[in-house]
Amino acid sequence: MSPTEFGSIATHGFMRVAVATPRVTLAAPAANARHILDLARRADEEGAAVAVFPELSLSAYSNDDLFFQDALLDGVEAALREVVIASRSLATLIAVGAPMRHEGRLYNCAVLVHRGRVLGVVPKVYLPNYREFYERRYFASGASVLSENMTLLGAPVPFGSNLLFAAGDVPGAVFHVEICEDLWVPPPPSTYAAMAGATVLLNLSASNITIGKTEYRHTLCRAHSGRCIGAYLYSAAGAGESTTDLAWDGHGMIYENGEILAETPRFSAKPELALADVDLDRLRQERMRTGTFADCAGVHGEVLQCFRRIAFELGSARKAAPGLARRISRFPFVPSSVETLNERCFEAYSIQVHGLAQRLIATGTKRLVIGISGGLDSTQALLVCAKTMDRLDLPRSNILAYTMPGFATTSGTKSNAWKLMQGLGVTAEEIDIGPASMQMLKDIGHPYAKGEKVYDVAFENVQAGARTSLLFRLANHPRGTVVGTGDLSELALGWCTYGVGDHMSHYNVNCSVPKTLIQHLIRWVIATSHAGTGVNDVLAAILDTEISPELVPGEAGAAAQSTESQIGPYELHDFFLYHLTRYSFRPSKVAFLAHAAWRDAGLGQWPPGIPGEKRRAFDLATIKRWLEVFLVRFFATSQFKRSAVPNGPKVGSGGSLSPRGDWRAPSDSSADVWVEELRANVPDVAP
Repeated sequence: MSPTEFGSIATHGFMRVAVATPRVTLAAPAANARHILDLARRADEEGAAVAVFPELSLSAYSNDDLFFQDALLDGVEAALREVVIASRSLATLIAVGAPMRHEGRLYNCAVLVHRGRVLGVVPKVYLPNYREFYERRYFASGASVLSENMTLLGAPVPFGSNLLFAAGDVPGAVFHVEICEDLWVPPPPSTYAAMAGATVLLNLSASNITIGKTEYRHTLCRAHSGRCIGAYLYSAAGAGESTTDLAWDGHGMIYENGEILAETPRFSAKPELALADVDLDRLRQERMRTGTFADCAGVHGEVLQCFRRIAFELGSARKAAPGLARRISRFPFVPSSVETLNERCFEAYSIQVHGLAQRLIATGTKRLVIGISGGLDSTQALLVCAKTMDRLDLPRSNILAYTMPGFATTSGTKSNAWKLMQGLGVTAEEIDIGPASMQMLKDIGHPYAKGEKVYDVAFENVQAGARTSLLFRLANHPRGTVVGTGDLSELALGWCTYGVGDHMSHYNVNCSVPKTLIQHLIRWVIATSHAGTGVNDVLAAILDTEISPELVPGEAGAAAQSTESQIGPYELHDFFLYHLTRYSFRPSKVAFLAHAAWRDAGLGQWPPGIPGEKRRAFDLATIKRWLEVFLVRFFATSQFKRSAVPNGPKVGSGGSLSPRGDWRAPSDSSADVWVEELRANVPDVAP
């Protein structure tokens, strides 16, 4: 794949969409058409596949009895003709609101215009006639209008509330249109349209503004896009619409599966356009793996058969839209906002504590046994143990914590381990695993036992095994539970020794917590003094310590053994893990997203607490290199370890790798198909 093709959002399943809030003039269709076309041209220049305009935007919404005036309705048709003619030079699909006459009745409609023709006209189904709205005075409901044609601008066009607009040249791009109040009813028409295959749901609205209504709109769009597993584009009338007793704020929103991608500023005096790139691949994957979505469609099969598909060629999604109009989080497991991060950290700790507490209650165990290295994972696990004891009204002295220095343990990590154990008030001891490990090395005839500096896998695993053997026997003696410390990132990479070390325990509280989230959980503990102020300094020191297994001795004055220098940055591996398991994206798309997120340290939001010197950037070649390492380790060499893991609580929506939960895979598969896709479709140099 060429760099140019790799850099196109369409290559990776994205489609740019727009919501527009033009300035309107009451009962002035010609002026409104000009304003609509100005924004439509801007959307086209930005590479938008579709642009959604407000309800009745050609006439304005607040016309009351003027809607019965033939002069106004004739003017709307003339203005629509101008929009259709001008659209010949635009690739963007335009959804514009207009009052339309058909067989002696007047309908509040959305008209879809593309490349010089009207694709279809969709009438509003649910007409509000309460409080300040009197739409039934003017308009007929489109509820019974199905699979009809109407004559518009001298030609027959599809007319009905059951129309789907399917772009044949863009996989997954199927549009449905509803109008304002249609979203407010218990089953919006788009509910059935989504089950019938629509992925991009459009709402042309003229919702007026009152105090608190904005949040309610957000709630509706957020929840509905999530239930429908679709994109929801909402455009509400704004400047120029306010008159008599009501005001409008011009609120446009773009949601995707419960997440907001973009919105327009409210109460703006000028025309506004919000753009975002909808991930059609993500929607397809979510629907495919959510079996109940298809089950629900099956229950309503008779209703879904009523939908009529209008096929057309979109074309605009094939253009290389500039940049990526979408925020890609560097840390998908870690929120960037302070408020959300605080809530998620509280939830993560609570889930871990609740899970461990229930295990102790169920087994009748009152003591915990844990190994403390002075590193991130064992620190997080010990914090959870301490809170669990507090929850169960048991003394923290019931936590039997052991630091077990080996051949490569540094004075810094051992000191941090002691400070942490003492600061948390647990029962702390030290056991030197050197003699036991040396005996094992002698027994197996290892060269190190003869004085040779041979630091192979056996040398490392002897130490891991010695620690695990001690912990289990220490637990047997006072009838305790061994708490595991290994995290989700290590399990994904197979960075653990089978059957011992971080792989094995009675219960692992960190099993679904990735390394990047553990770092932020510890930062949160410091910021909130969640564990008391007495351990904040040592927690900060642990965060600043190089991630290392500390199994291979270094030369005097040399840096400690570095995990990330061997297997790659955890920031990237957690990013890869999330997008490959949560959404099953192709490696080339994962690389594209990673490059968008990590190419420039100065772009986008960082979660709070990350110091400037740790805000790294990665070029595409680096991302490609480490992604290949991840693919091989994850798909080919590590599953047998994941097939035999102890129990532990699922913490995040990114899932877990337990074979009893989110991830089931063969232990003896190949990574070739993923590696080949990466090599074939990701260039070494970014476009």
